[in-house]
Amino acid sequence: MSRAVVYPGRLQGSVVLPCSKSQAHRLLICAALAPGVSRVRNVQMNDDISATLGALSALGAAVQINGEEIIIDGSALFSAPQSRIDCKESGSTLRFLIPIAAAGGISAQFTGSGRLPQRPIGIYLGCLPKAGVRCASQGGLPLKIEGQLRSGVFTLPGNVSSQFITGLLLALPLLPGDSEIRLTTPLESSAYVDMTIDAMASFGVTVRREATGYSVPGNQRYAPRDCTVEGDWSQAAFFLCAGGLGGDLLLRGLRPDSLQGDKAAAELFARFGAQLRWEADGLRVSGGQLQGIEADASQVPDLVPALAATAALAQGVTRITGAARLRLKESDRLAAMAQGLHRLGCRVEELPDGLVIHGTKLLQSGCVNGCNDHRIVMAFAMAALRSGGPVEISDAQSVGKSYPHFFDDFIQLGGNAHVVHMG
Repeated sequence: MSRAVVYPGRLQGSVVLPCSKSQAHRLLICAALAPGVSRVRNVQMNDDISATLGALSALGAAVQINGEEIIIDGSALFSAPQSRIDCKESGSTLRFLIPIAAAGGISAQFTGSGRLPQRPIGIYLGCLPKAGVRCASQGGLPLKIEGQLRSGVFTLPGNVSSQFITGLLLALPLLPGDSEIRLTTPLESSAYVDMTIDAMASFGVTVRREATGYSVPGNQRYAPRDCTVEGDWSQAAFFLCAGGLGGDLLLRGLRPDSLQGDKAAAELFARFGAQLRWEADGLRVSGGQLQGIEADASQVPDLVPALAATAALAQGVTRITGAARLRLKESDRLAAMAQGLHRLGCRVEELPDGLVIHGTKLLQSGCVNGCNDHRIVMAFAMAALRSGGPVEISDAQSVGKSYPHFFDDFIQLGGNAHVVHMG
């Protein structure tokens, strides 16, 4: 365990964003589903990507890590009749690979750590047994599955995690028959599903969007290929926050035409009053007169911690809604941000699905709980730049889940932070 002590200051300079964790998961899995050798480039390892690579290895794929290039041969995928898959704390790994293992007819046991065993998987417990897969679970992890997934119609709500839809989309083309995913409610976080369909298409697999969901032709084959992961807009949000709070930063590695839903961060921070412009080398962000905004986060829930940190230092009131699912992440992110900002002297009201934040000119010095949640820790590190004294954040090691070098980059940009390891 470790804690970070972050001092007031200003970030300036250039930073290369780590690879998109969301895109990396999808491309690596598609590569493993392709019989033959694929190379996935620009992959910076973190705990979640490591979990996915370990899971793919457990399912029989040959995985070689060569710096920031991952070489995957999926020729022997599903060759082992039984697998034990440790998803660590990665919800994406778990929810993507359950139906994939079932499509391969694998008897698999899924385990995890942190809050993952308590995170919902009930959607699969409801639909997979109807399609030939026996599931043994007490409602979470550990989960044991047996049997061969059958093609057919899969009905599920669209306002749960899009990870369930992605898992089915990745798996169903492997089956001999055609399948359909029918959504009973409007789809939230739709950009993540778009990313999945785009990744599949790049490996030669097609999905048809329908009025009620998705049509997935069966008997398809993933074709091996080489590809490159783009920079992560979800992580960019924290530096957009730092820039808006008075910094001057050039964010490199981002694509303005990205399918990542969190690309909406650029528009949201511009609405706060941050100054953004595209340059030849990347996106430049600098400070402005920040004003509170209204934000519906139903399509971009991962942005909420960074938005909340910014709102705390914007004039007026910010109202964030549509984020009820954040209560089921690595922490209850709505409660974590509300409690931490309150401890730093900011008035915050919790809503069932969001936050109402009353901005202040300067946060107080103090101690906040990072809740063993990478996005909470990074959000408070940026908020501390505009505090009256040092801010101590617990669980600093949790940034390893998505951005192990976060504090190194923070310091390289002129931030004053000390990470203290305990025990």
